[in-house]
Amino acid sequence: MKASIRDVAKLANVSISTVSRVLNAPELVVKEKREKVLAAIAQLNYSPNALARGLIHRRTQTLGVLFPNISNLFYSEVLAGMEGAAHEAGYNLMICNTDNNAQKKHAILKVLNEKQIDGLILTSEPVLTDDYEVLSKFTFPVVLAATHSPDYEIASVKVDDEKAAYDAAAYLISRGHRRIGMISGSIDDPISGGPRIRGFLRALNDHGIESDPKKCIEYGSPQFEHSYQAMKALHAKFPDMTAVFATSDERALAAISYLHEHRIRVPEEISVIGFDNTRMAGMCFPKLTTVAQPLFEIGYLSVVKLLRLIRGEPVHDLRTVVPHSIVERDSVISVKP
Repeated sequence: MKASIRDVAKLANVSISTVSRVLNAPELVVKEKREKVLAAIAQLNYSPNALARGLIHRRTQTLGVLFPNISNLFYSEVLAGMEGAAHEAGYNLMICNTDNNAQKKHAILKVLNEKQIDGLILTSEPVLTDDYEVLSKFTFPVVLAATHSPDYEIASVKVDDEKAAYDAAAYLISRGHRRIGMISGSIDDPISGGPRIRGFLRALNDHGIESDPKKCIEYGSPQFEHSYQAMKALHAKFPDMTAVFATSDERALAAISYLHEHRIRVPEEISVIGFDNTRMAGMCFPKLTTVAQPLFEIGYLSVVKLLRLIRGEPVHDLRTVVPHSIVERDSVISVKP
């Protein structure tokens, strides 16, 4: 039979409370007794019940993580960073997929609260008023990964999306491109859509390039099929463009697919730059030049920040901005201005 705490106490000739203190606050136990208890634990191969310890400390060593679309490679790389930090700290992750559905998200949050998670990470999606009303009823801390909340004081970790988009457009301009299109999410999206559109248009304006959004931008959801149609629509209204900025790698691959199927060579006729630097960026043909987010780091730092909040430690930078970079591969070439 599995040894119990009572068996450890009996073998070490101490009280059960002394064994408990050795497990949870060993510095409070004198060295002689502590060594007896540790020797008994080793001899009996005793392992304390994790649930019982969690009830004692009012912690379950579990963090909830909400993703809007778990199938996206973007999230798998962020998750790898989260898992790494959680594992180092002895925590488990409870992964949930919201399918971009508000009702499902709120139902999941209630279940996670019933499961007594120690903290929560929300990814990518904005925190709307309804979301905040639900979250404010819970006692666990919350951190946002690859998103932020301009309206509420919630800790977050993300890149500067507007600056990153500006740099993507400026990079294309530095390679001689002046007829540049964009495939983007909605301008009403305060997390990535709006900021990336603003950065793109500001870069064009700063370099004296025509920037009529009705002509040079096409909007759509991030799914491959929708992005394919967005590229089709963009090419129809802007056929003389020489470059496209797609605001995700999946959008960029959809653009390349459309161009390839219509015998438009990438990058010889139209260059394509993506955003994220997911693993797929280096697997496609041509290999994708893209704006790199440090996805693993975003996930890792979001857990580190959440654990600080759980422990009641100070968080000096509420909104952590991590650096982006441009990874040059084969999908962009220089042209004569």
